[in-house]
Amino acid sequence: MEKIQVVLGDITKIEVDAIVNAANNTLLGGGGVDGAIHRAAGPELLEECRKLNGCKTGEAKITKGYKLPAKYVIHTVGPVWQGGNANEDELLASCYRNSLELAAKNGIKTIAFPSISTGAYRFPLNRAAKIAIREILNFLKDNESIEKVYMVCFDEKTMNAYAEALQELSQ
Repeated sequence: MEKIQVVLGDITKIEVDAIVNAANNTLLGGGGVDGAIHRAAGPELLEECRKLNGCKTGEAKITKGYKLPAKYVIHTVGPVWQGGNANEDELLASCYRNSLELAAKNGIKTIAFPSISTGAYRFPLNRAAKIAIREILNFLKDNESIEKVYMVCFDEKTMNAYAEALQELSQ
């Protein structure tokens, strides 16, 4: 599907209306994508995040992008993998759904996602890729407002998993 593109790169450098941050529950920065986004955006992002009172797993909140090329950051908290019996699949799916709904509500036309929960939270990569692509495809089917969704992958293994999921699920 031409509305979704899987790319290799640094999400903090991509020029889109909004990037999605794979945040922790505090929204106050951390490691991985979260830390990189906070460093690139500058201290104003942390100041705004302090006013949001955290975020529950599966939910999403929006802030300005500050020094990022993106106008907005949508923060979502993915589930920590616990073996698959703690509602992880549905929580991960809701991260993508809630982020896209928030984007649509805010007039966002282009959005970039990282691979949510597959780093420190240990969600199995191929399983996460299928959930992400399925949710994005389902959202785009019913919603015309978002013109382009990028899956921004930090390494080739991740990029290949998302590219395979996109090929498989868009047929």
